[in-house]
Amino acid sequence: MHMKSAPHLLAEDRPEYERILDDALRHAHERPDLAAVGERLNAVQLRTMALDATALITETAATEYDHYVKAREELRGPAEGADHESGPGSGGSPNQSGAGIGAVVTVLAPVLAGTAAFIFLLSGYLLRLLSPPPSFAATMVAAGWFFAAVMAAAILAAAVGLLITALRNGSTSQPAEDSDNELPEDVARAREAWRHALLERGILPFLRDALADPDAGPASRTPHRSANRIPKIGYSRPDFSSPDDGPAAGPRPTFTSPDFTSPDFGGPEHEPD
Repeated sequence: MHMKSAPHLLAEDRPEYERILDDALRHAHERPDLAAVGERLNAVQLRTMALDATALITETAATEYDHYVKAREELRGPAEGADHESGPGSGGSPNQSGAGIGAVVTVLAPVLAGTAAFIFLLSGYLLRLLSPPPSFAATMVAAGWFFAAVMAAAILAAAVGLLITALRNGSTSQPAEDSDNELPEDVARAREAWRHALLERGILPFLRDALADPDAGPASRTPHRSANRIPKIGYSRPDFSSPDDGPAAGPRPTFTSPDFTSPDFGGPEHEPD
C-alpha cells in the first residue's frame, strides 16, 4: 500500500500557515463545532498540536499548494531573468550609460574647475607683484576668476541634481513597496484557494478531531501516550509489517531436558550376576 507523502511546506509559507491557524483559534468561539476550546484543551495546547502536525494538515491542501507555488515561481521567473540580463556582462542600456557619464562629469567638474581657478589666480597675483608686472598677469587673473565661477556653477548643479534624485527616489519608493505586496490576479487566486483549502480541509477538521478525541493532547498532558497526541483527519496511517510474518503467529514449541542415566546402573531387572 502506497501513501502520498505530505508536501514540504516552504519556509516562506510557514508564517502564513501559522497566521491561518492563529486566526482560526482566535475566532473559535464563533464556530459551534469549536465551542469546546478551553474546556479540556485550550488554544495554546491546540496550537502546539497543530504545529506538530503541520505535514499532516498541509497534506489535505497539497493540490492547491502545488498550484500556488508553481504560479508564484512563474511570476518570479521573468523578473529574475531581467535582473540577470541587466548584470555586469550585459553592457547596460543607453540610459544607464548616460547616467554614469553624467555622474562622472558632475563629480569631476567642480574639482577640475577649482584646481584651475586656484592655479590661475595664484600665478596671476604673484606676477602682479613683479615690477613692472607682465602683460599676461591680468589675463591669468581673469582666467582664474572664470574657472572659479565655473566651479561655483558646477557645485550648484550637483546640489540641484542630488536634490532632484532624492525627491524622485522618495516619491517612487512607497509605490514600489506596495507593488511587492500586490500579487497578480492568477497568483492571488491560487493563494486564496490554498488558504481556503488549508483552513476548511486541514486546520478546522484537525481542531474538531482534537477536541472530540479524549486521548488527544499535548505531550505535557499525556507524556506516556505520544501516539495519541495527533488526531486523525479523515484517514488513518497504514500499518507496516514484515512480509515474513504470517497472519497470526502460532505458539512456540517448548523443549524439555532429556534424562540421562548410566547403562551400568539400571533398575532392579539389571542386577549383576
